[in-house]
Amino acid sequence: MTSVLIADDQALVRVGLRKILEAEPETTVVGEAADGQDAIAETRRLRPDVVLMDIRMPVLDGIEATRRIVERRPDTRVLILTTFGLDGYVYDALRAGASGFMLKDASPEELAAAVRIVASGDALLAPAVTRSVIEEFARQRPTVEPVPPPAVAELTPREREVFDLLVRGLSNPEICDRLVVSEATTKTHVARILQKLGLRDRVQTVIYAYETGLIAPGAGSGPDRR
Repeated sequence: MTSVLIADDQALVRVGLRKILEAEPETTVVGEAADGQDAIAETRRLRPDVVLMDIRMPVLDGIEATRRIVERRPDTRVLILTTFGLDGYVYDALRAGASGFMLKDASPEELAAAVRIVASGDALLAPAVTRSVIEEFARQRPTVEPVPPPAVAELTPREREVFDLLVRGLSNPEICDRLVVSEATTKTHVARILQKLGLRDRVQTVIYAYETGLIAPGAGSGPDRR
């Protein structure tokens, strides 16, 4: 059973989200919050698996609330809900530690699937979506000459191959296909990469790659769909 906390300053939105999620047999809504500060307090009290977090809220916005929740409860995943599309809010939220984002006009099925995926520890929806979003934001931001962090040198040649495919948006099955390895082997490589680089999930890995200059915005043509 996946426990969810809904954080949104609009009561009608919270009611709608609750109805959608409570219709899922393996999801339970354990609480609600009307602002970012309340979301932090309720997360500490209820220990949900996932927080559905609005960005624009009074008292404390969703971005700062996300940052504090991730710092204090790294096991809790934050899924950003926003009416804003490809803009800096989403980029900042992902940098703060969110595991992904959804637009509020997503279908109930998409929202329910997103909660399941984020709760499982994976990135939100298709990795290619995350890649294209981060690429868009990275393209808009000024960059300085990057220096690869020392931790990257700790990756084995095979782990570096997996890392390069991972940050370009390939899913585990696609990585298996590209490198001709089993899914169990791929999962092991991904877990070791995250551990060595001190990262939480795929989303943070993509951000890390862009911000350290390991991959440039616009690099690569995306995963093959064979």
